[in-house]
Amino acid sequence: MSESSTTNLLEMLNITKRFPGVIALQNVSLKVKPGTVHALMGENGAGKSTLMKCLFGIYSMDEGKIIFDGKEVAFSNSKQALENGVSMVHQELNQVRQQNIMDNIWLGRYPKKGLFIDEKKMYDDTLAIFKSLDINLDPRSKVNTLSISEMQMVEIAKAVSYHSKIIVMDEPTSSLTENEVNHLFKIIKKLQSENVAIIYISHKMEEILKISDEVTIMRDGQYIATKSAQELTTDEIIKLMVGRDLSQRFPEKINKPGEVILKVTDLTAEAEGSFSNVNFELRKGEILGIAGLVGSKRTEVVESLFGMRGIKSGTIEVNGKVVQNPSPQHAIKNGFALVTEERRTTGIYPDLSISFNSIISNLKQYKKGMFLSDKKVFDDTKWVIDSMKVKTPSQKTSIGSLSGGNQQKVIIGRWLLTKPDILLLDEPTRGIDVGAKFEIYQLINQLAAEGKGIIMISSEMPELLGTTDRILVMSNGRAAGIVETAKTSQEEIMRLAALY
Repeated sequence: MSESSTTNLLEMLNITKRFPGVIALQNVSLKVKPGTVHALMGENGAGKSTLMKCLFGIYSMDEGKIIFDGKEVAFSNSKQALENGVSMVHQELNQVRQQNIMDNIWLGRYPKKGLFIDEKKMYDDTLAIFKSLDINLDPRSKVNTLSISEMQMVEIAKAVSYHSKIIVMDEPTSSLTENEVNHLFKIIKKLQSENVAIIYISHKMEEILKISDEVTIMRDGQYIATKSAQELTTDEIIKLMVGRDLSQRFPEKINKPGEVILKVTDLTAEAEGSFSNVNFELRKGEILGIAGLVGSKRTEVVESLFGMRGIKSGTIEVNGKVVQNPSPQHAIKNGFALVTEERRTTGIYPDLSISFNSIISNLKQYKKGMFLSDKKVFDDTKWVIDSMKVKTPSQKTSIGSLSGGNQQKVIIGRWLLTKPDILLLDEPTRGIDVGAKFEIYQLINQLAAEGKGIIMISSEMPELLGTTDRILVMSNGRAAGIVETAKTSQEEIMRLAALY
């Protein structure tokens, strides 16, 4: 056994992975020590997830070798990886939501008592893991009653149940509140104390510098550097990730707000305990941000405008005319488009092509008798790819194989094909890296400059302050105030967000 193998729990050496028309990984190496948090960083499309899928047996590598715990391994599926002490908590949680928590944890390896499942042992074992991780959940609760953060805790508990020596966490905090992030960090520290290694994929710089011991940076499917987290600053990480200095995080604003395009008066949700008496105006060419803490009902307001939720009272006016949006179809006819927060769950058809995902909101436009016009489908998909600068080998590529930033560009392009006047964006850069974020900001800026009215929800305060013209602050289902972006501060927004 070599000297390096005794100090490293995992060595991935010169890994290469090819897909048709693209080299996803080229001679990438990663070395992880036991009991450490090793961050893996890079823009979307840098190859981070592909590298982890090679480790986890989801993809087979074309070249290179993996040494884990002193032995050369090549897992042919995720079951093998799990049984050998490698676990992965995916960004998009794959759980059987109709089943209870303990069923999800022990699925496929239930403890048996004779021929039957030993429910008591399963319950006790789950409870013991929860206790060790300070997770306060009932193992018999159905998964579909849990919050995103609780589902994530269940996945981490599942990884621990396999006695994993290494746990990969892919964007684990993308949907978590500050308190939930702190709880996750406590769990990570506890796992570290038991000599478990964590490979931590995230775009959140401050988080990386706080939690990591070492940071490996990738760019365009290649290894760039591994450094101690203590040696790095946010600016240095960005420079290594994008290969250029990104001192300007937001593009220069080029839009000029004009006359009022949307007026919302005393809007109150049908559902009890949601939002009430919300008032605001949106102008042509304006980017209106919506800020608020978790539970402030920002998403509910936007989904009600788009006809996804019932409205009890209040009016919506577009260009001075009252409109009714009882369904998304009505909303689309009235010039609205919505890019949802949960890209994977409600935004894309991951196994289908970019072409299908580009035209799906506008299918009637492509009907030619009983068939679709291939030429129009091709031309419009080409427009989406070219105008949104989507990086893809072809129109036929499945959208699920694209990076998060490129998926988001396809979704925005899809909605632009419906020719909306009002574009509703719910967390449009969630889970997207710093370089792709800049491109999305440019796109939003350009659309506003062309006269679209844009409403953008974001949990990232710098993003709202860097991209919007005004910000509507929601607090516990009520509009706490509207501020001019150029004249406000994070402190004022937080004060309003905590008003009710």
